[in-house]
Formats: sequence, C-alpha cells, structure tokens
Amino acid sequence: MPTPSPGRSARVPVVIVGAGPAGLTLAGVLRDASVDCVVLEAESRRFIETRPRAGFLEEWAVRALWRRGLAGPGLLEAQRHGECEFRVGGERHRFRYADLSGHHHVVYPQPRLVTDLVHHYADVLGGDIRFGVREVELHGIDTDTPAVSYTDPDSGARVRLECAVIAGCDGARGVSRAALPAEYRAPARLDYGVGWLALLAEAPPSSDCVVFGIHPRGFAAHMARSPEMTRYYLQCPPGDDPENWPHDRVWSELHERLGAAGAPPPAEGTLVEKRVLDMHNQVARAVSYGRLYLAGDAAHLVAPIAAKGMNLALFDALVLADALVSYVHRGGFEGLRRYAATSLRRVWEYQEFSQWFCELLHGPSSGDPFRAGMAAARLSRLFDSPAAAASFAEAYIGAASERHLPDFP
Repeated sequence: MPTPSPGRSARVPVVIVGAGPAGLTLAGVLRDASVDCVVLEAESRRFIETRPRAGFLEEWAVRALWRRGLAGPGLLEAQRHGECEFRVGGERHRFRYADLSGHHHVVYPQPRLVTDLVHHYADVLGGDIRFGVREVELHGIDTDTPAVSYTDPDSGARVRLECAVIAGCDGARGVSRAALPAEYRAPARLDYGVGWLALLAEAPPSSDCVVFGIHPRGFAAHMARSPEMTRYYLQCPPGDDPENWPHDRVWSELHERLGAAGAPPPAEGTLVEKRVLDMHNQVARAVSYGRLYLAGDAAHLVAPIAAKGMNLALFDALVLADALVSYVHRGGFEGLRRYAATSLRRVWEYQEFSQWFCELLHGPSSGDPFRAGMAAARLSRLFDSPAAAASFAEAYIGAASERHLPDFP
C-alpha cells in the first residue's frame, strides 16, 4: 500500500503500532493471509534490529513461527537447551526439563528474530512499515471508525490512517496503552523489591546450559548468547547505578555467586552492556477496548526471571492474528471478542509462575528467615519430588501455550 500524500488520509483494515516481536509477527501473518495492514514504528530499522533484548524462545513458539512461514533459517538451526542448573550451597543440581516436558528452549536473541520478521514482512512480502514516525495519536478507539495519525519524519506533514482495528504493540510506555480511558491506564502491578544488573560479556559460555546461582549475597545467572557472548545477571538494589559495578566487582561477585564444586569458573571478558533492571510484573487493566487490541509489552510485562516476555508477545500476536483474519475475511467477530480472555489466561499463568520462581531465587538473599526457609522448601521439593519437577518443567518451558493457541487454519 503506497504512503498517502502529505496531509492526506488513507484507509487500511489494520494499523499496527510498534515493530517489536508482537507487531511484526502479527503483520507477517496478516500479510500472508492477504489482510492489508500498516506498521508504524518510532525508531529506525537499524535500531530495532540491534537493541539488546531477551534470548530464549520456547519450543512451541518456534514451531508456531515455522508453521506460519515466519521462521528464518537461523531460527530452525539455532542451539537448543533442555537442561538448566541450580547452584546452591556450593553444590550443582542439574534439572532436565526437556526429559520431563518434551519441550526445549531455543537460544535466539530477540534482535535476530526481529531482523528475520522485518525481512519477511517488508522485503519478502512487500509489507508497509514506516520507520521514524513521530507524534503518533490514536483516535476513536471506542467507535466503529478508529484512526491513527502521525507526523511523517521526512515531510513533517500529518498523515491519518483510518482503519477497522488498531493493534497496540508499542510497549508499556507506548501511546496505545496511554490511549485507554483514564480508569484503565494504571496496570495491575507487582514489585519484587530487587534489581538485576544485566551484563553482556564478550566471553564464551562457561556452561552448556542456563545456570541459576542462589546465594545469600544475591541471585546470579549465566545464559549463553552465542559461542563468543554470554549474558550474566547479578541481583542488586532496585534503581542501582551500573557505575557502582566496575569490572573487578562484577567478576568477583559472579565467581562467588556462581561458584560450586566441580563447576568451571565464569569466563571473563569485556562487558559490552551493563544496565539495571528493576524486577516487576504488570498487566494492563484492559487488553482490549473498543477497536484497540493490546499485545506484547503493551498488554503485560513479565520480569526476565524465566524468559517469558518475548514468548508471551508471540502468543498474543498469533491469537490476535487469527482473530483478525477471521474478522476481515469472514466478518467473524468471535475471535476478537475472545481475544482478551484467551491472552489473559496465559498471561496470568506466566505471571504466577514468575512470582513463584522469583521467591525461589531471591528468598535466600532477602534477609527474611521465613522467605529463606520457604525458598529452601521449594528447592527441596523440586529436587526430590517427581510430580513437583514435572509441574515446574511444564511451566518453565511454557508447554501449555501450544494447547491454548487456536487451531491454525
């Protein structure tokens, strides 16, 4: 669809605000199904293809992307993980969740997935995506004639896109959630009271799986990103300044918190990223309102405790895409009517697991003997009870998501 002349209006069935995993997956499915859509993105293509984000996809998500023709060759050939390791009290505990659930994680950083999805939608399918747009506004979301307007970055003119549906995929601080009525804007929220120092090191992984270090000094984690790069996390005070963590302090704490008998020490290297994430979860008060449907981080945030955020975004996008295809081609509104309930069922299941897992990981360093004792009990049950282990494995890998996806036409 050609860009309208400056200052003019155009009409398209669906406008997607935001080109993250949710928006691009939605756009790709719609384009493949001959549903016209326009994607609006405030940043440049280079920016969205390079910004550091999550790196683990659940196996159901990889299969869903492959079935819909959205998985690039790199995703199908990416490294798979079926085990993780807990290090507690100087001991190592391997947890083989693939053996229990039949599902794996796929190591595939979000920038690579976004690059694949942009290429498929824009370059292969010729989809309409407009980068660098400014002053995006949503109009008439509670009417049958919604619209989105924006300022063209080249001409400075205002452009208005009239549509049937707006998909808000622009994150928790985007204009889509802000367009909700005032009583729906403040999300339901849980603050964990801890921060994570997120680190990306130019260093090879020191383990063949994800490692969770549970330590009285604070939680730590090791996650492979590539043969040359490793993601590390260190628990820190919320709102801490990354500059409080010079090179020597970072590696000293990683060695201490990830240390265990027989475990290789973390491989050290240059830290190319260092930022503090405050651990909190949130869910929008309204995932759908009128002709506006939120997906991904615009609808919910999950702390990166179990790598759930990108997977939930893909779940939302696939459910919403099928509902929109039915609506545009067959006039069926049932899928859109049920979208919020279908999405929120998985969202709250992931949120509950995140909260449970957070207490397991952070309880021992909380300074609260009761929380520390509860965390120890959860770990003991996880290691000693086959039923508890199987339940954890299914939740950790998100295996139930595949069962809750609508049947692919």
